[in-house]
Amino acid sequence: MDVRAAVGFALLLSLTAAPARAQAPAATSPAPDAAGRGTAIAGALGDSMTLLLIEHSTRIAFQQKTRDALRGPFWSDYRDSLRVPRRWEDGDAWWVNYLGHPVHGAAAGLIWLDHGRDEPLRLSMDSRYWTSRARSAAFIAVYSLQFEFGPLSEASIGNVGMRPETTGWVDHVVTPVGGLALLVAEDAIDRYLVEFVERHTGNRTARAAVRMLFNPARTFANLAESRAPWHRADRPLGRR
Repeated sequence: MDVRAAVGFALLLSLTAAPARAQAPAATSPAPDAAGRGTAIAGALGDSMTLLLIEHSTRIAFQQKTRDALRGPFWSDYRDSLRVPRRWEDGDAWWVNYLGHPVHGAAAGLIWLDHGRDEPLRLSMDSRYWTSRARSAAFIAVYSLQFEFGPLSEASIGNVGMRPETTGWVDHVVTPVGGLALLVAEDAIDRYLVEFVERHTGNRTARAAVRMLFNPARTFANLAESRAPWHRADRPLGRR
């Protein structure tokens, strides 16, 4: 089995093991500061790795071009795929760049927030809210860089970038900027639309459907964290 086949197998195998992580004890957190805040970095990195594995496993499962690129010498092809973009677009469909990348960026940002201590859960004008979202945007940027260029990236798994026209600045900009914008937008939608619907119906199926439909990044993050896709930390699915 060559290196790429082994990587692909490991990615798919990780998905079968992910649910068990929900029963594991919480990762060790750094000491919180005076305000009680801090981030369980090990937990955030672990769950973001699960998100990464889900994304790459999906690419392998549904993209023939990605499966075809699993052949050949891993390290030399990976090296040849690393290049500084020289154009804006990367050849992907508009919905991949301008919808898909903000969703996966926002999901990574939510994972960071979920492992924070005393992070604001709801949209507000409070400075703590915006500071926490700015920190999550920084994490999104790091996650995006790994997704594009890192050892477990589109460059190493699928050799995106080997042809110059397949790499562009769009992903590097849209993922963190669009991810932050979508994260805040989902906070607003959750507070003003989803909670409105929940106040007017006790049907658990309807409440779950609205949560997942209007908060796709939160749904994605919940799955990576081995939670029900409709999970909300501040309120149960049923009426209180």
